[in-house]
Amino acid sequence: MKLAAELKAFCGQIGHEFADPSLLVRAVTHSSMSSPTRADNQRDEFLGDRVLGLVIAEALLKHDQKASEGLLAPRFNALVRKETCADVAREIGLGSVLKLGRSEMISGGRRKEALLADAMEALIAAIYQDAGFDVARDFVLRLWGDRITKVEADARDSKTALQEWAQARKLNPPKYIEISRSGPDHAPVFTIEVRLENGKSEKATAGSKRNAEQAAATALLARLEGKS
Repeated sequence: MKLAAELKAFCGQIGHEFADPSLLVRAVTHSSMSSPTRADNQRDEFLGDRVLGLVIAEALLKHDQKASEGLLAPRFNALVRKETCADVAREIGLGSVLKLGRSEMISGGRRKEALLADAMEALIAAIYQDAGFDVARDFVLRLWGDRITKVEADARDSKTALQEWAQARKLNPPKYIEISRSGPDHAPVFTIEVRLENGKSEKATAGSKRNAEQAAATALLARLEGKS
């Protein structure tokens, strides 16, 4: 199977030449382009998620041999979550080579966080199937780079930390309210407010609900801890 010029260039960019090019083609094919004769990357996404998880778990154990499971788990979650996978996908230009159906193309699929994250996991699976675990491990470690060594000592996300703050003071869990949504469908902007039953609240705006919720929680935590 011959690769299109853009995929050949992409192979050079990521530093892996596929012995079986069909694995790469499938990894970059979104379900909106699937057909009885064209497989998509959903199954590869499932496999890649597991390969990524094992590589990151090994790397964290090696990097900090004294860390407890309680510290390792949030670090692991921070490194394998969809946002991180999407960030890596953007860095290597994965969105530009994705095979998308017309509807996804029109709605800005090449920039969608969830779609990029899924494709990143599928690419990891493709390399694993093409060349084995050692090559896939090297690929992940190279792309994730100093994210692994610089992951926060306690990488619990702000929403979790805020919930624990509330629980410690016998308050109900924080509530997250969508205040507004603006922008086109392919690039929405959300404003979220987080509220505690003690009357404290903060707002934040971001390109996804999750990021806006995290930013609001971060802002509220900073205010609460600043007054404690």
